[in-house]
Amino acid sequence: MNSMKKLVVSVIAAVAASSAAHADPLKATVIHWWTSGGESAAIKQFADAYNKAGGLWIDNAVAGADQARSTAINRIMGGDPPTAAQFNTSKQFHDIIDQGLLNNVDDVAAKENWDKIFPASIIESIKSNGHYYAAPVDIHMPAWFFYSKPAFQKAGITKEPANYDEFIADLDKLKAAGVIPLALGGQAWQEKITFDAVFADVGGPDLYLKVYRDRDVNAVKSDAFKKVLTQFKRLHNYIDPGSPGRNWNDATALVISGKAGVQIMGDWAKGEFSAANQTAGKDFGCFPGFGPHSPYLVAGDAFVFPKTDNPNAVKAQKLLATVMTSPAAQVAFSAKKGSIPIRSDIDDSSLDMCAKEGIAIMKDKSRQLPNPEMLTPPDINGALQDVITNFWNKNQSVEDAQKAFASGLKS
Repeated sequence: MNSMKKLVVSVIAAVAASSAAHADPLKATVIHWWTSGGESAAIKQFADAYNKAGGLWIDNAVAGADQARSTAINRIMGGDPPTAAQFNTSKQFHDIIDQGLLNNVDDVAAKENWDKIFPASIIESIKSNGHYYAAPVDIHMPAWFFYSKPAFQKAGITKEPANYDEFIADLDKLKAAGVIPLALGGQAWQEKITFDAVFADVGGPDLYLKVYRDRDVNAVKSDAFKKVLTQFKRLHNYIDPGSPGRNWNDATALVISGKAGVQIMGDWAKGEFSAANQTAGKDFGCFPGFGPHSPYLVAGDAFVFPKTDNPNAVKAQKLLATVMTSPAAQVAFSAKKGSIPIRSDIDDSSLDMCAKEGIAIMKDKSRQLPNPEMLTPPDINGALQDVITNFWNKNQSVEDAQKAFASGLKS
């Protein structure tokens, strides 16, 4: 009789194990806007890691960040939420937190010790009222400079600029050599990050924070801010007629081909160089900001987890948060994306020289400066972006741009 009981228990255990092994994977519909070559290669690293962990990644790529966020919000409001959706590490998703439309991932954060391994500026963006509502997946710096080694050689430029004036001098040399000096995609968001690169360096961190964090209108009216606008507009002399409306990755392609000398762009552009089989330090160069001590603007991407009571969907959300922030997936993703890992406890030996420089800089908290989207709500960011693109594209006086910026800051 005991032998029969043991046999029955054994059979039940075997059936249970077999059922578990063949259980349906945790499906996860993920909305994101990573559609360029380098971006697609990067997001695939997360998808592969999630599938290996027992999930089934259902990719829902939507071209364009604004469109992807709108799609996610419409689905959330319409009762058909995705499992996860991409937002920038910013205040973009704080409205839907306040409306109770997101699940938190506090238990994942506690288990993985997020409070200790993530930078403070990132934590401030993804944590609200003591709860974690997003999984950060990268740290981007939107003011990297990528340059063509052959173009610099053609122009007789032998070293990287040490300050803004030297950068302008290099643009003049590139122009004289018949190369497009500055590869700029003429879209509002690209013009804004170019402005912020100038602002952080020429204006300095104190003025930058007075404007974006403190929303100090008197700071906008200052001569120091007037100088920032003037120096920013100088760059207009170095773009080509094809700039208006150009996508960022098409601007990167001009640098990759040597038709353009420099692009000011987030380090996600590095993924395009990688996809073109170009190597940092050999085919192209990179430096963060206008000089060796420029502020390092901290930005990035995060995935939020829309509200659901479906137990499998909740499990999928927690698995996504765990996998996306895990050391191995972080390194694999960063190598393709051009970003640096969100966590400091990873092995960076497989990453390129630009990433290693970024990781080293992030250890110096004095150089970290939050990007504007971490400091101001989306409506104000949008208003200020409109001011900058108007100033860039029209014959507007600096004084009028100051007035418009001050007005946008109060919107």
